[in-house]
Amino acid sequence: MTASSEPYPSAKVLWVKSPERSAENDNKPVAELVAGVLSDVKARGDAAVREYSVKFDKSEIGALEISMDEREAAVAALDPQTRKDTEFAIANVRRFAEAQLATILPLEMESLPGVHMGHRVIPITRVGCYVPGGRFPLLSAPIMTIVPAKVAGVGEVIACLPPNAHPAMVAGCHLSGADRVFRIGGAQAIAAMAYGTESVPAVMKIMGPGNAFVNEAKRQVFGPVGIDQLAGPSEIYILADETGDVEMIATDLLAQAEHDVRTRVGLITTDRKLAEAVVVEVERQLEGLSTASVAAPAWRDYGEVAVCEDEATMIAYSDFIAAEHLQVHTRDPHGMAKKLTNYGSLFIGELASVVYSDKCSGTNHTLPTMAAGRYTGGLWVGAYVKIATHQWLTEEGVKLVAPPAARQAASETLEGHRRAAQLRLDRMQVR
Repeated sequence: MTASSEPYPSAKVLWVKSPERSAENDNKPVAELVAGVLSDVKARGDAAVREYSVKFDKSEIGALEISMDEREAAVAALDPQTRKDTEFAIANVRRFAEAQLATILPLEMESLPGVHMGHRVIPITRVGCYVPGGRFPLLSAPIMTIVPAKVAGVGEVIACLPPNAHPAMVAGCHLSGADRVFRIGGAQAIAAMAYGTESVPAVMKIMGPGNAFVNEAKRQVFGPVGIDQLAGPSEIYILADETGDVEMIATDLLAQAEHDVRTRVGLITTDRKLAEAVVVEVERQLEGLSTASVAAPAWRDYGEVAVCEDEATMIAYSDFIAAEHLQVHTRDPHGMAKKLTNYGSLFIGELASVVYSDKCSGTNHTLPTMAAGRYTGGLWVGAYVKIATHQWLTEEGVKLVAPPAARQAASETLEGHRRAAQLRLDRMQVR
């Protein structure tokens, strides 16, 4: 690779700690297994779903759908403070989604005399929201996928979560506004929502993160069914200069590392002393962290601390990584933020911890991973609507566009196109 083709000047980057493994090449071969599950559920519906629930979730289920009585009972069983916190998060996510939706406007314009065009903002008729079970009850997970759907005006929101999910997750689905909730997890849930079964209606688009099997299932059903994105292991990177707070940086890195043993955590800094101190502090904090059995392997295998020669290199390397969560701990964090291009979501200044967005502040925590932040942002209310264009012409408009359209079709030897372009013009001339 020549210097001119490098995405960042690697000669100006020193790794105080390098990842021991590559997340890009760490996925188990699950495609064949998932393909079989999808095919089976498509062919046999509910029966196949029940069999895979026993096989993968060790759960024998009766009715696949969680009844309204069960949903209301799950809400009633919530600890009062947990319910208040859940409703606080729902209100914040809804408020931000409503503000975003207000920026997506219908359009009508006359581009040429007699040539009218525009677009409509049309909510998707039915979406499916996959709510992962995970190691812990992630109470924010249903909020992030279901609430924006309801704000967007989706006609029907279907939620699926593993049959062994914590009852609080069922309550979260209910409070977030899910129209129907099913106790189905894994690839079989994606299959049920994509193809429909006797119990589960087929959806038009599937949202929400999950494990490798869920991710692969979303990849395989994509086409006739839409998906939000393909999610890899969680990621956090922090940009810092010499003003960075060692304890705070280490704490935030480990907060994300406890998600999964494959979480990618990193510090990119211009200060060698800070970099070395953070490595020591992370190891110190791990000794007293109750989730160290998860966070320690993530830090060991995927943790990275890079020292850049200058700010420009730090920015270039950060844009190359395109981290899911990117925190900015520099002397002028807002100035630095304006120079950054590639990330899933940005957290400006040391007071803006990722954990606030993960739980309740209002921005969505379903974000692009594995460098997808180079070309897309995270899940938002706009993912639940279609921008569908339209046009209509007067005779004046036909006179303007028909001749060049007919000539272009003729030059392409598309006689049917030429006739369609010319027909209306010919009839107008006859009249």
